Amino acid sequence: MEKNGFMKALKCRECGREYPLAATHVCEFDFGPLEVAYDYERIQTALTRETIGTRPQTMWRYRELLPVAGEPTVGRQVGFTPLVKADRLARELGIRELYVKNDAVNYPTLSFKDRVVSVALSRSVEMGFKTVACASTGNLANSVAANAAAAGLDAYVFIPHDLEQGKVVNSLVYGANVVGIKGHYDEVNRLCAEIAGKYGWAFVNVNMRPYYAEGSKSMGFEIQEQLGWHVPEHTVVCMASGSLLTKIHKSYQEFTKLGIVPKTPWKIHGAQATGCSPITTAQKSGLDFFKPVKPNTIAKSLAIGTPADGFYALRVMKETGGSGEDVSDDEIRDGIRLLAETEGIFAETAGGVTVGVAKKLIAQGKIPRDSSAVLCITGNGLKTIEAMSGHVGETREIRPSLREFEVLLSQDKPELVSQQGR
Repeated sequence: MEKNGFMKALKCRECGREYPLAATHVCEFDFGPLEVAYDYERIQTALTRETIGTRPQTMWRYRELLPVAGEPTVGRQVGFTPLVKADRLARELGIRELYVKNDAVNYPTLSFKDRVVSVALSRSVEMGFKTVACASTGNLANSVAANAAAAGLDAYVFIPHDLEQGKVVNSLVYGANVVGIKGHYDEVNRLCAEIAGKYGWAFVNVNMRPYYAEGSKSMGFEIQEQLGWHVPEHTVVCMASGSLLTKIHKSYQEFTKLGIVPKTPWKIHGAQATGCSPITTAQKSGLDFFKPVKPNTIAKSLAIGTPADGFYALRVMKETGGSGEDVSDDEIRDGIRLLAETEGIFAETAGGVTVGVAKKLIAQGKIPRDSSAVLCITGNGLKTIEAMSGHVGETREIRPSLREFEVLLSQDKPELVSQQGR
């Protein structure tokens, strides 16, 4: 492999100017975001269904399309999470065929952020960084802390001060420097841009963002392979910055371009919480720009009021014929409960958003009932237990007595008790 692997340059998404493969993320001319450009001609001969099939079942089986120069050094076990055929949920939602891409069990910190972090930190190590950092609504902080610990890197993670306790503990336990900011995510992000400029650390979602964002494509690559090498008709993706949605779309484009999957149409739909829905509000209004909002939702992992990739997410939905929709806090809880009760998958609040929005889009006919869809579940419900506390029933206590149990059982299933009494 050459010095830069299969990467050619960083390229502005607006004007197309190219930059060296350094730790930078904004075009100097029009302030457009930079992304990695690849040598697809070389990749076409190196990456085939056959070569992919011979490799370990991790996200790195698609390494030619991920922005590292050599072999990955961080997060080598990440990815290849289950694609669950969700027949019981499909019946509940009234759709012919439904799959759940379950990154709630991703290694090591139970969210899709392990994908982007393993790429960003592997690239950071290649570039000689010793300290890594991030601005986070929770899951990213967990992943940076864990993967930095495993790689022997110093880590600083910056979070809103009022995050769910599960996510705070899940960052502290790895020995990371956790800094709570008395403000919302957009304020945290602005501070991190200043720190990155002054201290020269590898901020995964600031100066390392072009590499970091590419890791999300691996979720899309896996979906296509797990569906038997084809692109799903409909994909529903939750949106915070909007980056995951755009990168899943890019993964479908790349596999199609390389001939790994046949060329078929697809629609990508975006899901947000009503309490922080700048992208879906714009989409439903037919706008190609969004208005920033101040977040107010239980879905804290999606609470980004000024989404960095919002414009591009809107463009993807428009280009593919997809839709945007949002759900209230109660609908989020209903979505979490529905996924858990039908498929045995406990998702965090972002997953409740995805399920709730899919339910709405199917009811509205925007995802036809005779079609097939994939729902992207991005994080584990054990991280956001507060959101469901008091909304899932309660434990009923009895003494260790068969008679007391039968009294309880008679309230639930009287026919069982009467049968036993015959």
